[in-house]
Amino acid sequence: MLKAHEFTDGETLRQQRNLTQNQKKNNVNTQEGVLINNYYKPDFTEISDTLIISDNVSLPETLNEKPRKDKNLITLSAVSLGVMCVIAGFTHFISKNTKTIAQSDANKLLPTLTRNVAINEETHQAIYRMVHNPNRQTILAGSGVLALTVTTFIAKTFLDGLKEVWVKKREADIQKNLQESLIAVETQTFSGKMQIIRNMLSVYTKKFQENLNAITPKPAFGNNEKSPAKDENNFKYALLGLITFGGILALSFLSIKNLSKGKKYLDKNTETLKNSVDEIIKTSTSKTLEHDKELLKNIFSALGTPKDYIKSSLKKLNWDEKAISEFETELTRSSAKVERAIGGDGSDKPTFYSHVNDYRAHLYNYLLDTDNKQFKQLFFGIFGVTALGYTGKLIGEAIKEVEVKKINAQTELELQKRLVSTELRNFKNKKESAINPLIEEFDRQFALGKPPEELKNLADSILFEIKNGAPFVYA
Repeated sequence: MLKAHEFTDGETLRQQRNLTQNQKKNNVNTQEGVLINNYYKPDFTEISDTLIISDNVSLPETLNEKPRKDKNLITLSAVSLGVMCVIAGFTHFISKNTKTIAQSDANKLLPTLTRNVAINEETHQAIYRMVHNPNRQTILAGSGVLALTVTTFIAKTFLDGLKEVWVKKREADIQKNLQESLIAVETQTFSGKMQIIRNMLSVYTKKFQENLNAITPKPAFGNNEKSPAKDENNFKYALLGLITFGGILALSFLSIKNLSKGKKYLDKNTETLKNSVDEIIKTSTSKTLEHDKELLKNIFSALGTPKDYIKSSLKKLNWDEKAISEFETELTRSSAKVERAIGGDGSDKPTFYSHVNDYRAHLYNYLLDTDNKQFKQLFFGIFGVTALGYTGKLIGEAIKEVEVKKINAQTELELQKRLVSTELRNFKNKKESAINPLIEEFDRQFALGKPPEELKNLADSILFEIKNGAPFVYA
């Protein structure tokens, strides 16, 4: 288009010579505006074909979706009020209970409860002995236990750290090998995406060529994907179900058979124990009274027999009536007696007892009596077994963690290999979702009878979009 300042007619040149610079500028702008308004008509057909711009494209429905209301503060407020309601209800219960105690008869109140203090840690037991009876032996033995505790803690910390360092180094090697192996998987994925793009370019190029060579319009390009094949494993699944069901029936029959055998063994054992009771009844005397009591306790406990059988058996014993009555009461009592050393006397005063299951207890015993060689051997034997056991446990755990990490890495690698096909299908579906609307637009314009030149430009733009558009290969 010829611009106003390029005009060569004489009148325009004469006017330009007699005008100032500002007047020349305004005159040129005015003439350009008049020319554009009268002769230039904007046409977006070419750019629409190049960029594949459709006439009517609606916005996504989710664009104007209203955001959900934030209920986090409401939930927080409800939880806070709920907790305070629970606290208020509990304080009301305490207040009501206090009022009930004040109005109740003293004979109907709950009994006092003795507070039993168990000292099961060897260090606590050693300190208790030093506080209770500070002398040379208890202080020496307690100091030895404390020193061994510190030494064991330091050794344990060192071994734990050594294990963690070794496992971490092995984990780094495993991760490096995993990343090395994943390169091939990622390369396979990348190659698959490129192959999908080449396939789409080939398919759609043939389609465009056929459409452009045809005289009459052809229907819209459809989806070439094959319908999913029918599941051919139904027979295998049915067979597996029958085998499983048959196995369950067989195992159930075997379990019932085993229980029947177990019942026979129990009946036979019960008969043997009852015969033992009869033998004790025949041979029991006043001299063997205490020994026979222990035997009968164990036998009756193993039999789990009813009280009638116990009474009938005890009547046959050659004991005096008082001993039989006391023994019968002891056997049929619903609860056992509690030792005063553990249960106390029923008052609110605390009672102390010690039940130690610790290798350091043997060192304490040895330091109390260093002349006892068996205490010494017992300590070193149990301490050695404990140390070896802990070391072996650490080694086993370290090896287990490393092997688990190896297996997990292998599982991750296998998963990534299996996900290659999933990622490729995902890529293909997304690519088709971006291209299909463009193909539909091409078919629509083809059906409207657009010239081959314009359809060719449109097809070129679609092929360019297939090759370089989203989703991208590197995503």
